[in-house]
Amino acid sequence: MLRRLIAILSLFVLAGLGWLGWYASTPVTQAQLPAEFSIASGTHLRGAAQQFEAMGLISHPTAFVLLGRLLGQAGKVKAGSYMVGKPLSPYQLLNKVTLGETLLAKVTVIEGWSFAQMRAAIDADPHLRHDSAGMSDADLLKAIGAIEAYPEGLFFPDTYFFDAGASDLDLYRRAYHTLAGKLATAWQGRLAGLPYASPYQALIMASIVEKETGAPDERPLIASVFLNRLRIGMRLQTDPTVIYGLGERYDGNLRKVDLLTDTPYNSYTRAGLPPTPIALPSEAAIDAVLHPDSSRALYFVAKGGGRHQFSNTLDEHNRAVDRYQRGGRG
Repeated sequence: MLRRLIAILSLFVLAGLGWLGWYASTPVTQAQLPAEFSIASGTHLRGAAQQFEAMGLISHPTAFVLLGRLLGQAGKVKAGSYMVGKPLSPYQLLNKVTLGETLLAKVTVIEGWSFAQMRAAIDADPHLRHDSAGMSDADLLKAIGAIEAYPEGLFFPDTYFFDAGASDLDLYRRAYHTLAGKLATAWQGRLAGLPYASPYQALIMASIVEKETGAPDERPLIASVFLNRLRIGMRLQTDPTVIYGLGERYDGNLRKVDLLTDTPYNSYTRAGLPPTPIALPSEAAIDAVLHPDSSRALYFVAKGGGRHQFSNTLDEHNRAVDRYQRGGRG
């Protein structure tokens, strides 16, 4: 009797293992695909199994949990957002959520944007967790460990990939440290004799060059114009700083009264660099202001196609303005 009982139990065990093997390897097809779902932090395998059953991704959630325990994966479920694009077997689904094959999303930060534009784009991204909601800019900087008091120019423009459901603060932190690293490297390799007292001043100049440049290859020459002006005590006289200082008052038209109205950013009324960057500069703009062309040019004016005519003297510049853009400034 005992041998018979053991034999019967063995048959049941073998049948159960056989069924579990079939269950584990058989794709489930009743779900509507593609299906996107999120697993919250702290979710256990049983909770995930119940979620998958409700979505039609698996049947028999108890068997799914047993499979995870037998394979030693019960405690390895990883939080995040996931995408299932084709029918998966329970085994494949288990691997997906325990290996953390999360759905990657992306956000693109454009060079030349203001920080306000960057923040608006990140705030609008539906794949991020918006932990910065309600924070002031100063609070945000503190939350990511930044030491600066003002955010403009401190974040590197790039396309950032992230796990859907990630904190927006993690993205800000990555962009901040990326910019800091690139600026530090460029500063170490800068040309000698540049009139910057700190890397931050170079960052300010890079933001101006970024906003003034339509043709990327002109960045080093435009940088040299502004550096030449600084060296002789000439005001920078660049429209993008005035526009930045106007803030929400700027309606798309820059008027003569705007050029005459003093603000901390009006480079027509104030000498030297503005107090902060005015945009998010690219790596190319940073490189240009730390490796400018050698020139005597003091002026430039737009001549179409995003390019400029450069002049060494005011007389040359006035003739260029008459030729290319009567009433233009540069």
